[in-house]
Amino acid sequence: MELYPAIDLRGGRCVRLRQGEYSDETVYGDDPVAMARSFADAGARWIHVVDLDAARTGESTNRTVVAAIVKEVRALNVSVQSGGGVRTEADIDELVGCGVARVVIGTRAVQDPDFVAAMSRMQPGVVAVGLDARLLVNGTYEVAAHGWTAGTGVELFGLLARFADCGVAAAVITEIGRDGMLTGPDLGGLARALNESTIGIVASGGVSSLTDLVALRQLRSAIDGRDLLGAIAGKAIYEHRFTVAEGIAASSELVRRSTED
Repeated sequence: MELYPAIDLRGGRCVRLRQGEYSDETVYGDDPVAMARSFADAGARWIHVVDLDAARTGESTNRTVVAAIVKEVRALNVSVQSGGGVRTEADIDELVGCGVARVVIGTRAVQDPDFVAAMSRMQPGVVAVGLDARLLVNGTYEVAAHGWTAGTGVELFGLLARFADCGVAAAVITEIGRDGMLTGPDLGGLARALNESTIGIVASGGVSSLTDLVALRQLRSAIDGRDLLGAIAGKAIYEHRFTVAEGIAASSELVRRSTED
């Protein structure tokens, strides 16, 4: 399982939101490029970058910053996964053109799964879906859109199933109620995602400790024995709950095996 240190961009700065609320923001730095370099220097092989402004409005406000991050870390063989406001083929082409290795489609994936299928065929191994959902009191997961500001009435696992055979590179799954809260990941929901789909799953939301990363690393698919493809961590790193290097170690096969022995 790869650790994906996260950089969320708003107004060109590194921020974190609590539960997707744009009114509940903490700023962690004014230099996202330097932040990305620090993650790369610590050994990260992937960095997860989200343009929060674009996710909300559809306007690619921070795309030049994304391009600068890619340029900074590419020489260190670090890949960038980026989403936020990816609505059109031109958006995908622009991000791929600046070197983004995996493009995450969120709102458009909910609204138009056929678009995702078409883009996946055109850009093999590049297109991922970002499925951000709220766990409701009745135990179902409702997918949100437009930077988590709007409910859709779409159920998470039914939507995930629609992408099973169209070549999607990964599904980034976030339980919104846990995001930025440091309350632990949604292990049950993520286990279900692994068990109900053959798509590579990247976990997002709630990671607070190295123990959380080990727990995520131990999840396995009942279908084919797959682990999670990756786990995104943001606030826990910024709040010094663990370092990137420690997180990489906790996510490794060596740690998983040692805990099983």
